[in-house]
Amino acid sequence: MTTEQLVDQIRKKQSFLCIGLDTDLEKIPSHLLEEEDPIFEFNKAIIDATHHLCVAYKPNTAFYEAYGIKGWQSLEKTIQYLNENHPEIFTIADAKRGDIGNTSTRYAKAFFEDLDFDSVTIAPYMGKDSVEPFLAFQNKHTILLALTSNQGAYDYQTKTIEDKELYKVVLETSKTYVHSERLMYVVGATKASYLTEIREIIPDSFLLVPGVGAQGGSLEEVCRYGMNEHIGILINSSRGIIYSSNEKDYAEAAAKSAKKIQVQMGAELDKRKNLLH
Repeated sequence: MTTEQLVDQIRKKQSFLCIGLDTDLEKIPSHLLEEEDPIFEFNKAIIDATHHLCVAYKPNTAFYEAYGIKGWQSLEKTIQYLNENHPEIFTIADAKRGDIGNTSTRYAKAFFEDLDFDSVTIAPYMGKDSVEPFLAFQNKHTILLALTSNQGAYDYQTKTIEDKELYKVVLETSKTYVHSERLMYVVGATKASYLTEIREIIPDSFLLVPGVGAQGGSLEEVCRYGMNEHIGILINSSRGIIYSSNEKDYAEAAAKSAKKIQVQMGAELDKRKNLLH
């Protein structure tokens, strides 16, 4: 999927919502455990109920890998269902990969060719030769961890190196990579105060923003400081949507939660439109 297609979906749906499919057998409604593949059945129902309210889905692969081959098969079925039934939806493999070049190429093939995700999250710590193999894939996107929403982000990401915070070094260095135009970046909503300076470095890139809601991030602040002229943000919500109910009405409850966020996003887009005019 191209960035232009993603922006078009955002404008059509009046939403820049990404729903995280972090499916946990200990949290899904108990009646689903009787199904042959409870993870896929849960995901399918969530997708069916919410696809018109969001523009992206983001399965965190750890929630599938934890169940071995069965979990991986559930992930395969989920992405296949999305690609066959909702090809307009942007898909993100939240895998946080990143290794030496030939290994990164294999990771890229797994997510971009075999599973056919539109994007994958990457840890930048090993540098250029661990990132560029992902960038070699046309119409695919590499989402680099820049400034994350967790408390441990302060251990390294905001530390100063030669008068510059490490996350800024990551952003600036990544712009020199071959096909850097295919990069997106993870910036946590709890770090909204940093967005102004981040936009000075990467004004045109898309940002994937977790941490709104359960982790305390503000949708309004992220929009105020993070949006660019092409909107340029995807806000992820996982637990706050998919676990809105653990009863048989879980899909309907998820849709209600997603709708609430989508309405707020529509208002922010209208506000942005008015400011531009």
